[in-house]
Amino acid sequence: MEQRLQKIIAEMGLASRRKAEELILEGRVTVNGTVAAIGMKADPSKDHIKVDGKLLFKPEKKVYFILNKPRGVVTSMSDPEGRPTVHDFVRAIKQRVFPVGRLDYDSEGMLLITNDGEFAHAVLHPSKKIPKTYLVKIKGNLEDESIEKLRKGIRLDRTVSAPAKVKRLRKTESNSWIEMVIYEGKKRQIRRMLDRVGHSVIRLMRIKINGLEMGPLKPGACRPISSEEMKILKKELKIGEVS
Repeated sequence: MEQRLQKIIAEMGLASRRKAEELILEGRVTVNGTVAAIGMKADPSKDHIKVDGKLLFKPEKKVYFILNKPRGVVTSMSDPEGRPTVHDFVRAIKQRVFPVGRLDYDSEGMLLITNDGEFAHAVLHPSKKIPKTYLVKIKGNLEDESIEKLRKGIRLDRTVSAPAKVKRLRKTESNSWIEMVIYEGKKRQIRRMLDRVGHSVIRLMRIKINGLEMGPLKPGACRPISSEEMKILKKELKIGEVS
């Protein structure tokens, strides 16, 4: 059965659907020897689909993991500058996996790892409005006025962020910890939102995605997501059964 190329590539576990579209636009995908274009369809059971000259094969078993990404690690599988990457912590996984979304170099915490491009696409799609929970250490103490601004949304360049949930946790004389829940993934979003209300971020850790908690994982540790945990994710994602 014919399907759109980006969907086939995603189902093969090579990349997310968004990344697959980039590969096609870059001319790195061919179908039966012809350079592919966005919108092209193919039948993976009949057509010869290649990415960077390598033939795609039958999809691997879908796998799902949680990684506690340490600070100072790039959220990618390689880095031209030679910095530590997510790949350094998932070498034991037999399947060819990739991170779902990103965490900034200086941020840490929960990162989903999979080879399921359709699942990754669902998690990242703005229409799903998946809540992501962070623990944030900031300079100073957050006042009621600033909390109200964050809850209404903050102007970031040409756009306004979606409203965030904010809760004070504890404070000292000079710093404090807060919990923030956001529903989108703009670049360095939490840091930029807090900068706008006059508070620099000292530490930023993601601890939960859509009700799925990272748990007591040490930095750099990785664990599989259980079938029960997958049900939590699938309920809001409204996707089919994940094997």
